Amino acid sequence: MAQEGILLGMGNPLLDISSVVDDDFLNKYDIKLNNAILAEEKHLPLYDEMASKYNVEYIAGGATQNSIRVAQWMLQIPGATSYIGCIGKDKFGEEMKKNSKLAGVNVHYYEDESASTGTCAVCVVGGERSLVANLSAANCYKSEHLKKPENWALVEKAKYFYIAGFFLTVSPDSIRLVAEHAAANNKVFMMNLSAPFICEFFKDALEKVLPYMDYIFGNETEARTFSKVQGWETDDVEEIALKLSQWPKASEIRKRTTVITQGADPVVVAQDGKLKKFPVIVLPKDKLVDTNGAGDAFVGGFLSQLVQEKPIEECVRAGCYASHVIIQRSGCTYPEKPEFN
Repeated sequence: MAQEGILLGMGNPLLDISSVVDDDFLNKYDIKLNNAILAEEKHLPLYDEMASKYNVEYIAGGATQNSIRVAQWMLQIPGATSYIGCIGKDKFGEEMKKNSKLAGVNVHYYEDESASTGTCAVCVVGGERSLVANLSAANCYKSEHLKKPENWALVEKAKYFYIAGFFLTVSPDSIRLVAEHAAANNKVFMMNLSAPFICEFFKDALEKVLPYMDYIFGNETEARTFSKVQGWETDDVEEIALKLSQWPKASEIRKRTTVITQGADPVVVAQDGKLKKFPVIVLPKDKLVDTNGAGDAFVGGFLSQLVQEKPIEECVRAGCYASHVIIQRSGCTYPEKPEFN
């Protein structure tokens, strides 16, 4: 049975501004489907243009927060999950707090006085999504907040930690603190490759924490980018998953598990030199609403079973179930109760 505070997530809380757009819009802002980037100067007008031109929805998001909310929904145990990140003191921040409380997640946000709550444009074309994140306040997280007794208490209490790779761009020292705590106390530390740009431009930061990872998640594009950056000269997702699982570890107590999703293709799991593949639930194209949050939801479903010490098959099955639910809805949202048994 998963107890209160067993799973802690740390990341960039963002308010998703989601809408179906068109190819002209993607081309105008030079953005590609199935990608995630940080907003540059040229992208800043995009948020207002979306809001004025299209029918937008506002949904609490951010990769780690999505996964934690889905894990919480799957578990149905109030306060089983906690989450730390930085928001602004504004109406979007208030919206985020309200959203998280409703979801049953115990959030300890650092509230920044000077920056607005971060946003993420979710541009949907034909059910596929492109993400453009303007981190704003999310970029202001400081490890001093984590070290405060009331926040570090969440770390002490948790037995499982999950952090998306996106947080490497904000507070690598906070990640390091949690990773070292997990290794020293035989707890489970997990991260996600998150996006090709993390593998390319934050290679050093990623490599510093990789030895601490007991589980590493990613999709096929991120895995192939990681391989290319490492000079592995292979595009074979199964081979890359194995290589990632065999990367040296800080603590030898448990072997690393690599979990790579491939959209509608099977999930690849590499563990202790062995490979397993799991089919996903096939969804007819006409039922697909959007893929925003699909990977986050997979992780959330997976974690909901992992914290209950279920076998890997059950973890993957729950991950596939959660992502199957989420892609039939707008953004990373879900019905009141899961139908997973």
